[in-house]
This record gives sequence, structure tokens and C-alpha cells, in this order.
Amino acid sequence: MKLLRPHQACLLAAVLFVSVTQGQDIIGGAQDDVTDDMNENQQQEQQEKAQEEPPEMLRPRLTPEEERFRELQRQHYQEEQERFVAKQSQAQRKVHNSEQERFVAEQAQRKVHNSEQERFVADQVKAQQKMRDSATQRQREAMQRQREAEERTDEGRSVDGWEGGEDDASIPEIGRSQEYYRKGIEVPMPQYNPATTPMPQRQDGFFGSQTEQEDSTQPPDPHPLEEPPTPLEEPPTVGESDMPPPEEVEEEMTDERREQLEKEKDAQRMYDEGMALKNSSRKSEQKIAYTFFLEAAKLNHTESLELVGFAHLFGDYLQQNVTRSLEILQDLADKGSPKAQMGLGFIYAAGIGTNSSQAKALVYYTFAALGGDPLAQMTLGYRYWSGIGVAQSCESALTYYRMVSNKVAEEVSVSGGAAVQRVRLHDEVENPGGNSAMLDDDLIQYYQFLADKGDVQAQVGLGQLNYQGGRGVEQNYGRALDYFQQAAAAGNANAMAFLGKMHSEGAGDAVKPDNNTAFQYFKKAAEQGNPVGQSGLGLMYMYGKGVEQDYSKAFKYFSQAAEQGWVDGQLQLGIMYYSGLGVRRDYKMAIKYFNLASQSGHVLAFYNLAQMHATGTGMMRSCHTAVELFKNVAERGRWAELMMEAHNQYKDGNSNSALVMYTLLAELGYEVAQSNVAYILDQGSRTYVVGQDEVYPRALLHWGRAAAQGYTVARVKLGDYHYYGYGTNIDYEIAATHYRLASEQQHNAQAMFNLGYMHENGLGMKKDIHLAKRFYDMAAETSTDAQVPVSLALMKLGILYGMEYLEQAGQSGQLWTVDLEGYFGAEWDIWLCTLLALLLGLVVLYRRTQR
Repeated sequence: MKLLRPHQACLLAAVLFVSVTQGQDIIGGAQDDVTDDMNENQQQEQQEKAQEEPPEMLRPRLTPEEERFRELQRQHYQEEQERFVAKQSQAQRKVHNSEQERFVAEQAQRKVHNSEQERFVADQVKAQQKMRDSATQRQREAMQRQREAEERTDEGRSVDGWEGGEDDASIPEIGRSQEYYRKGIEVPMPQYNPATTPMPQRQDGFFGSQTEQEDSTQPPDPHPLEEPPTPLEEPPTVGESDMPPPEEVEEEMTDERREQLEKEKDAQRMYDEGMALKNSSRKSEQKIAYTFFLEAAKLNHTESLELVGFAHLFGDYLQQNVTRSLEILQDLADKGSPKAQMGLGFIYAAGIGTNSSQAKALVYYTFAALGGDPLAQMTLGYRYWSGIGVAQSCESALTYYRMVSNKVAEEVSVSGGAAVQRVRLHDEVENPGGNSAMLDDDLIQYYQFLADKGDVQAQVGLGQLNYQGGRGVEQNYGRALDYFQQAAAAGNANAMAFLGKMHSEGAGDAVKPDNNTAFQYFKKAAEQGNPVGQSGLGLMYMYGKGVEQDYSKAFKYFSQAAEQGWVDGQLQLGIMYYSGLGVRRDYKMAIKYFNLASQSGHVLAFYNLAQMHATGTGMMRSCHTAVELFKNVAERGRWAELMMEAHNQYKDGNSNSALVMYTLLAELGYEVAQSNVAYILDQGSRTYVVGQDEVYPRALLHWGRAAAQGYTVARVKLGDYHYYGYGTNIDYEIAATHYRLASEQQHNAQAMFNLGYMHENGLGMKKDIHLAKRFYDMAAETSTDAQVPVSLALMKLGILYGMEYLEQAGQSGQLWTVDLEGYFGAEWDIWLCTLLALLLGLVVLYRRTQR
């Protein structure tokens, strides 16, 4: 038996007492086990207690009043948390109800818009029918006048004895003329000049013999809907002087037609000359091109009128005149021009120069899209995708975006097309020098200096930059060819491969397609292991360009290029697996290589993936994913060049031109353009294309559209606009909702800081210093830029907390019983003196540096 300590003996006695009272027998062996278990449990409890409890000198000494105060404080905090949760639920319900109300209002407005659209479409159909009827009526009147002239001609011939009586029916030509006349058919008359050529004699060989006439089939009636004119039984005899010569009528009509043809030729010639200058890389020549377009537009040349109308709208090459642009585009739209209809739809949608009308905009967009205009199709795709002015429909958006993507995929080369330069004006201001979308002019000049000195890498880099265009450098095949040739002469394989690409695909006027030359360059580059050359050889073997078609060799070279990460090799491998060219068809492998190529931004890779998602080939069909991919492809079209033009206009101080260009791109669904439109309006730039009272509502609209596409800054801006009441009423709860979305979904430090401020001051939610500190700390952890303002906010928060505590302590009578040693430790005075000495040293150092 082990010896028990006093406290253990007491515990054992207690256990024995309980056991006896309950009628249980405790044997000796069980007593030892219980004793050992109790010892172990007591030791474990003592260890846990020692770990949980701080040392005596660090543990705050709390009086019973302080403990009660702490308990009340915990209960108060718990109640505040419950009220906050209830308040948040109420705010969410309020937002949900407001969204429902807005949805109902939008539905009612959509019904009104639909009725307006129906009336507008009916008016357009009536106007077009009226135009067709008037054109048909004018055509009939012209034909009637022609018949009357022929009648007068026949009457004039009766002076010479041709009365057209019954005896004339036996003469072939006269009989046929009378038969044509009775049927209302134009009489075939020979061209002659009565002053120089005698009247043709009536012979069987001129109009054909009597037998041929009887056997020949009569021509069909060209005017089956018209009543044939009743022939005169006895045409009156008319003198020769009264007979209008038919030749003069024909000569007059021919002169008019000839003059019209001359005008059309002159207009087309001026348009062609203007386009040649417009496609030049020089800005001065592009402006001169519009002088030709203006002259051609005076001759009613449709394409020139379209260019002039949009030039007046944008104000880039001609003086900005929205009223004149509206007149030109309205006239062209009435004549059925899809581009003009697209322009009118944009003007009515944006409310530029006229009152905004989404109903008219939607009608003109629809007409233009049916006419094949890609911008209108892209606009409708975005509207159906986002539910703007129409019911949201993924399938409708897929239809329109696929139309545009098909055109873009046809235009881009195998290289994937030029990259879209998405320059955010907000980022340029907030993070100057950090925008990688543009190259500095000094940096380009430095590379040019190195290239002129013979630096091969600089030559290849400038060659690629001029070949593909972008980053502030215009595409220039001539310069690209020169740089590649210099680098290739030095033995650079990459330059040889790009020379092969230029000769294989052609490069404007600089290089004409030449498969033999391309093959030689690709071969030299591939022999050095260059992936661009390997991919080029694979393309030539795959399509049999200059060599015999061989899928095995094509697959081999594509595999070698893809292993080195070259995007063209990955794309072509995906195509071979998708189509089963030289390999067994494998959709999973095709998806794998298309995904790899899409990570490098290849347009055709996005296009092929979109087709597979849209049709469910090799995967589950996903309309949502297909639309996103097709949208990416559509935004890589040639119209994306307007993004850089708008940026240049803004940098040159033409904010009105930049605003119109960005607004058009925003209608097409470009998120960067939407944020740039909102930024220009938000900065208060002087503009006359938008009324002063419409600046903030328009900015709020575009911030909302950009936020819906995932732009974090736009989401924070929405919160700011509802917080300050810009373009809408002040609503702290909605502002907090936007800040919370930006904080939770996009981890935005500014949104976290704003939430902390709103909790600190009780704006839109219950005042809570603890939650305020939590959001301030989160903002500091998320962004280093937020550390300074967060430190100041926390300092202020600490002062407020101290004042609140002193106020509560004073009310409870414990103001002067605060135990500093219990809170800060026994050495709190030493720490305080050290801190004061450090502050004094900083002050002295600052004073010395200021001398």
C-alpha cells in the first residue's frame, strides 16, 4: 500500500464515504487504481491550469466590481453583435427589396420601350413601303412616258403612208409592232440618226421572215400587273413638223445616265485615293485623306458619307459636329446603311447630341445587326449578356458574339493577331510609370540606338514590335523586315523564323507571299532548335505549302515547338487532335493544347475553345463559358484600335473626342472603356457632349457596368457615389454593401478601410469600435499603402477607446482605481520613461536636421 499525502487521504475518504452511502464495495486493488488515477488527473489539471493562467505579476488584479463590469461589457458586446447581425439582415432585405422594385420598374419600362419599338418599327416599315410604292409609281410613269413617245413616233411615221391599218398586218415588221403595241411591250427599234441614216426599208431580213415570225415565241410580258393600253382605232394624221424625234429623248436620257456614271466614277476614284492615304502610318496623310472623302461625299458616295459622319461624331480628323453627324447618319440609315444604323443606335443609346432613347437605339442596333454590321452584333451580344434594355438571355448573347467571332477568326492570321492595348486612365494616375501597356518613347529610342549599333537582341525585339504592333508602336512591316534582315545576317535564328513567317503569310506591301523563301528560312531556324521555325515548318507540311503535305512531319515539328512552350505549336497540335489529322481524334488532348495556347492569349485558341463549349464537344455544354470566350475573341477585332486612338486623344487634351470614342467602346462591352468613360466624367473634365446635370448619373452608370464585369475600383466607386450622393441619393447601407462586396470578393484594402470608418462612426450600421479595428487591421495586412492611414486611424481609435473607457469608469465610480501595474506590468513606469526619452530624442534630431 502506498503512503497517501494529506490532501490525497482527504479525497480518498470522501470517495469511500460516497461509495458507502451508495452501497458500493471498494476493494483494495480498486482503491489503488482510483488513487493512481486521481493523482494523474490532478497533475494534468495542475499543468493545464499553469499553462492557462499567466504569472502572478502579469495577471491583472480585478476587483469584484471590475469583474461585474467585464461581465456586463461582454454581455453588451454580445448584444451589439446580435443587433449588428439583425441590422445587416435588414439591410440585405432592404437591398433585395429595392432590387426587386427596380426590377419591376425596369419590366414596366421595358414594356413601354417594347411598345415604342413596335410603333417605331411599324413606322419604319410603312416608310419603306411608301418609298417602294413611290419608286414603283415613278418607274411606271417613266415607262408610260416611253410608250407615249413610241406612240408619237408611230403617229409621225403615218405621214409617209404608214397608217397602221388592217393591210399592214400582212407586213411582218408592222404586224409585229402592232402586236407588241396591243400587249404593251416595248417595240424593238434600231438605233439610227435621221439626219445621216435613211429610214430602214421594210424587208423580210430585218425583223425576220414571216415564217420566222410565226414560229418564234413571243417575249413575255414585262409588266404583268399593268393594264395594256387600248390601241387607237384610227390614229390621227400628224405633220412632220409636229412629230417629236425619238432620238432626242434617247440622247437626253443617255446624257443624264452618262453624267451620273461619270460622277460615280469620280467619287469612287476620290474614295480610293482617300483610303490609300488613310491606311498610311502618318497622321498628316490620314488627315489629308478626309479631304478626298469630303469631296466624294458631296457626290453622295455612301462609304465616304459614312466615314465623314463618324469623323464628325468622333472629332478626330474633322471638327467635332454631332448635329451634322446625326443628319448624315440619319439620311444614310433611311437608305438602309447598316453602319449608319449602328451609328444612330449609338447616338440614341448614349444620348449624344439628342435625347437618350433606348427603344430607338435597340431598333437601330437590330436593323444594323441584321444588315451584318459587326459592331451592332457585338453591342446586342453584350446587352443580352448583361440584360441592358432587354431580357437577359445567354443563348441570344451566344448567337451574336459567335457571329462577330467568326469574322474576327477569319481576319486574324495564325500568329494570333495584335494584342489589345487596354490602358486604364485611373491606373495611369494612381500608379504612374507602372503601366506596362505602353512603352516610353525614351526606351524605344534607346533600343533603336542599340539596334543601329548592331545589337542583335535589340534588332529582333524592335522587329517583333513593328511586326505585331502594340504598346504604343504602330504596325510597320517595312521596319520589321529591315530589323529582321539585319539580325538574320548575324545568324540569329529567331529573326530567320520571323522572316519565314513574313514570307509565308505576306506582310502588306513589304513582303509578298513566297513559300519557297519561307521554307528556307524556317528550315534554317528549325535546325538551330528555334520553336518559331519548327512551328513554321509544321504549318508548311500540314497544309502542303511549297512541299508535299505530310501530317506526320507536321505533328513532329509542332510537338517540338510545343515542348518549348511556343503558342503556335500548341494551337496546331490542338487542331490536329480535334480534327484527327495524322493522329487519332482526341478531344481531351485538343482541349489541353487549346488551353495552353489560350494562356498566351492566342485568339484562335479562345475561338476553338468557345466552339467546343458552345457545342458540348468533348465536354459538357456551357453557354456561360462559351459566351465569355467568344466575347474575348470579339474584343480582339480591328475596332479595338479605337482604344489607343481614344487614349491619344485624351492625352492630347481632346477630352470630348476621347469621351465619345470610349463611350462607343463601352457600348460594345469593353470593361476598360466603361471605367475610362466613368473616370473622365468623374474628374469633371469639361465636355459639351454630356449635359452638366447628366455627368454623375452617366458616371454612375458606367461604374456600375464596369463593376459588374469584375473591376474592383469600380465597385468601390459605386460605394463612394452612394456614400456621398453623387448622381443618386445618399444611402449608407447600399454604400456599405458595395464596400463589403469589394472587401470579401476582391480583397480591396480601400473597401476594408471604408468599412472600418463606417463602423467607427456608426454610418449605415451600428457603431462598433472592435469591428472598426478589425477592418483597419485587415486593410493594413492587404496593402502596404494602407499602413500609414491605418496607423493614424488606429491612433484615433485608441484615443476614442480610452475616452470611452474613462467615461464608463467614471460613471461606475472606478475612475481612480485603475491598476496600471495590473494592466501594464510592474515595470510600466520604466517603459513609459523609455518611450518619452525616445520621443525627446526624435524631436531633438528633427530640430537639428532643420537647421
